[in-house]
Amino acid sequence: MLLAHLSAPCYGPAFQMHVHFPMVMAQAAGGSLLSMLPYFAALLGIIYFVMIRPQQQEQKTLTSMRGSLKKGDDVVTTSGIIGKVFAVADKTVTLEVASGVKLRILKSAIQARGSVSDDAVKAEEPAKKEEK
Repeated sequence: MLLAHLSAPCYGPAFQMHVHFPMVMAQAAGGSLLSMLPYFAALLGIIYFVMIRPQQQEQKTLTSMRGSLKKGDDVVTTSGIIGKVFAVADKTVTLEVASGVKLRILKSAIQARGSVSDDAVKAEEPAKKEEK
């Protein structure tokens, strides 16, 4: 008897609710996805203007700066080495980091043009001289 009950078809109200439930959810989900499309587009626009575009502009600036390097420019590398451009080739730059000490590095390793000032070191030097 128990087996007959389990194998009998269910045509009651509970069965009808289960049949229609996926269709109702599909209609609700489709409508909500379509209404959320402008929000997704706005989010992508914000991400583009806040993250992607500034990075592209910075990359363009670095590329043009690296392309315009010439002998005698003070530069700083990505690893923190400060030097003066001694020679420029297509993909490499020779830096003079001390008198007679030259390093050959890739142009892509140059981070900025200009020298770094040691204001803190200069401020301490007069104080040490006064103590003596």
